[in-house]
Amino acid sequence: MDGVPRGPGQGAAEESAALRFGVLGPVRAWRGTEPLPTGSPQQRALLAALLLREGRTATAAELIDALWGDEPPSQALAAVRTYASRLRKVLDPGVLASEAGGYALRLPPGATLDLVRARELASDAEKAKASQDLCRARELLNHALDLWDGESLTSVPGPYAEAQRTRLEEWRLQLLETRLEMDLEQGCHAESVSELTALTAAHPLQERFRELLMLALYRSGRQAEALAVYADTRRLLADELGVDPRPGLSDLQQRILQADPALAEPSAPLVEPAAAPVRPAQVPATVPDFTGRKSFVKELSDVLASASSPQDQPRVMAVSALAGIGGVGKTTLAVHVAHQARGAFPDGQLYVDLQGAGARAAEPETVLGAFLRALGTADSAIPDSLEERAALYRSVLDGRRVLVLLDNARDAAQVRPLLPGTEGCAALVTSRVRMVDLAGAHLVDLDVMSPEEALQLFTRIVGEERVSAERKAALDVVAACGFLPLAIRIAASRLAARRTWTVSVLAAKLADERRRLDELQAGDLAVKATFELGYGQLEPAQARAFRLLGLADGPDISLAAAAAVLDLPLEDTEDLLESLVDTSLLESAAPGRYRYHDLVRLYARSCAERDEQPPSEREAAMSRLLDFYLASAAEVFAIERPGDRLVDHLEPTQYAGLRFSDRKEALDWLYSEANCLLACARQSFATGRLRRGVDLLWAAKDLGESGANSKQYESTAIAARDASQAAGDSYAEGRARTSLTNVHLVAGRYAEADDEARQAALLSDAVGDSTSLYWVSNDRGIIAFIQGRNIDAEQHLLSAIEGSRADENHPLEASALCNLSRVHLAMGHTAHAIALAEQGIDIYDRMGLTVRLANARYALGLALTEAERISEALDELTEALQMFQLNRQRLWEGTTHFRIAQAHLSGRRPAKAAQHAEQALAIGCIGGDRMRANVLTALGGSLDGLGQTDRARACWREALALYEQLNAPEADGVRRLLTPVTAA
Repeated sequence: MDGVPRGPGQGAAEESAALRFGVLGPVRAWRGTEPLPTGSPQQRALLAALLLREGRTATAAELIDALWGDEPPSQALAAVRTYASRLRKVLDPGVLASEAGGYALRLPPGATLDLVRARELASDAEKAKASQDLCRARELLNHALDLWDGESLTSVPGPYAEAQRTRLEEWRLQLLETRLEMDLEQGCHAESVSELTALTAAHPLQERFRELLMLALYRSGRQAEALAVYADTRRLLADELGVDPRPGLSDLQQRILQADPALAEPSAPLVEPAAAPVRPAQVPATVPDFTGRKSFVKELSDVLASASSPQDQPRVMAVSALAGIGGVGKTTLAVHVAHQARGAFPDGQLYVDLQGAGARAAEPETVLGAFLRALGTADSAIPDSLEERAALYRSVLDGRRVLVLLDNARDAAQVRPLLPGTEGCAALVTSRVRMVDLAGAHLVDLDVMSPEEALQLFTRIVGEERVSAERKAALDVVAACGFLPLAIRIAASRLAARRTWTVSVLAAKLADERRRLDELQAGDLAVKATFELGYGQLEPAQARAFRLLGLADGPDISLAAAAAVLDLPLEDTEDLLESLVDTSLLESAAPGRYRYHDLVRLYARSCAERDEQPPSEREAAMSRLLDFYLASAAEVFAIERPGDRLVDHLEPTQYAGLRFSDRKEALDWLYSEANCLLACARQSFATGRLRRGVDLLWAAKDLGESGANSKQYESTAIAARDASQAAGDSYAEGRARTSLTNVHLVAGRYAEADDEARQAALLSDAVGDSTSLYWVSNDRGIIAFIQGRNIDAEQHLLSAIEGSRADENHPLEASALCNLSRVHLAMGHTAHAIALAEQGIDIYDRMGLTVRLANARYALGLALTEAERISEALDELTEALQMFQLNRQRLWEGTTHFRIAQAHLSGRRPAKAAQHAEQALAIGCIGGDRMRANVLTALGGSLDGLGQTDRARACWREALALYEQLNAPEADGVRRLLTPVTAA
């Protein structure tokens, strides 16, 4: 044991399993993993006294005093000797030594004491904090605090143990205070509120905890609650001690009242500490034959250098925006400059293709999510809204020196949320438009190459020997390409791949076959003519692949999806796509993924319209792609919901989809293909593929609840509804409205959800779509229940149960049973509610559906809470919480924390209730603002139970404002909570 002297003759002990001792909780001992008997409370008191001396000898008199104080029994000395003898038999030989009429522990090498380990960790944390490594310091302190297993020296009698217990608890609180201070310094204020709320309840007179709670609430946007904490504290101190709050607390109150800007930002923001700093290196590889552009390279490099070496007037950040036509080499130049500047940005480089020239430009919130993950932020810490993600992004970058390359931007509005905003960072932006409205940006207009640079690039690709022999012909070629870098690269690549051609042959082909040399002089037509040159040299199979793959709307395409479009085996598809990459007509976005330059895609489509014979092959290719996505999404749905009959009622497909080995692989595919899948669904709505597109949306319904893809899913569902309505297809419209119902329901837009569900039911009933009818009946039951229409809710859910039973859709039946349980609970039929939830659990149990079982246990927990069977309710809700956490269902996790808070409140445990309510607020819940108001109401009740009345009223006022905005009936109940206090 560290810090404990070692005695002689310990060779045998060293060879045995190491001894371990614990005092930070019950006094315990282990040999390896085997627990050792530590005897009676007095015997444990003796062991604790010796352990806490850490190898120093304790006399018999000291031990008697430690165990019994001023009133020892008459046989105290004999009792001490008996306890020592028993311990000696339990421990290794020679460990408990008799010395000078007393005793000492002489522990062998490798033996440990949790208290010593906690000290070591705390010391290391202090060193890490001193060196400004707060990430490491927090991690070490968390490890130290995890060593406590309840109250130190639990149930150990005697005055010595009591004094040590108090000392160790004070030290634990000091460590906790230090860690919480660092939490706030690093921007983890929202996560800290729950813990600080519990601590202020457990230690009401600890002003420092209250000060930290005020700061955490203020930084979480809860100013009224922060001020209410001060009011509660002032009243408590006056009542209990007759004193005022200490100056630090009063000063903080004034700074909050004045909205001091210095309070708003943490001093060392960082989220989700990692074992090692994350250093992204996302910039694509530079081309080995980069040519020319020397003046631009110097200009951009100088701007970037100003970010890392600020002079008299340092920049907040350096931003350069490159503008020019497609194919002019903006990305190539930006990537080259980024690689040259790597040394100036030691904390990494971020890169994204914003797809601004296409129909579906990247959403800033989606890009920010990817950037935050690349910078080491955990998924659970990434907020939902664009504003919150942008703020967190800037906080994470604060103090770092990172270069951000934003390629192919649509406009300044798309770019602004993605700018670092902090000194030492820089951004390079490329776009087809000049960003004159991007404040502070250094604008660069990139034109075509000079003739000399163009010839140099051509020569580097083709080879000096071939070009020098035909210099004039080479000049004709680059002139025909309009000196456009992308055009030159395509032409040169074709020539380099054909050793039998001369440069003159290529020049003649440009002049004689394309007949568009004049068009190469200006604008986008130059690009089209250049692509015509490359396309004309393709083999028939390559040309077909080039044409058909350009028809898909997604930002890129996977190898498997491309194989579906082309109706070819994977190996043949890959060979074709890689050959197109070699010609520069296609890009390899990542292993197994391919994409077009936006202008190349437009050209490929024009080729498909002109050259694809018969024309029906275009429709057949897109039909195969839709089949591929629908069959694959149905496979994901089946894995996610075993036994659900929906997959048997989707439109039939002719082309097979993917098969997945497990649930993780299936979900990973769904989320990685989200943008492409939704784009394919959208494309199908205006064609004869409408019904399959609508069913694809339904099969991929998990995307509507994912957060990252929910907006795209919603807009696609709206497009599906509108297209179905325009086509007069009631069957498709009913299913589209069913999908849209779920979107509104998850978002808490209950009126919109009710309208869509009602129309979906009418349409589905009219066309005899029983599957859609019982699905939407389940949703209508949920909506009616939330709106307080319990009789309607019961009828809808009974219809859902009847329909799902007729279809033998047992998972949907179980879901409807659990929802009906909630309705009966609201109607006062508690026993029946419990029985219904238990029926749902039985179905899920029989089918092995652990994911859906969480929802059933959640429903049972609510019913048991109402029945005042609080212990059983908490068991069910806690198990549901663990399942939701395991399956990454974040919003359900927050919602379950709220229900656990309600259960604790019913069980008169306000401190626990407040802690879980705070966690619900930090995580978020299903149901939008209305559920947030519910959580605030419960939190107010918990705080009121703790005597924190001012903060309770602040919560209730915020809840009331939300209810009034929503015109929710719960507003009356909150007014009643506020009225007695107001009247006083």
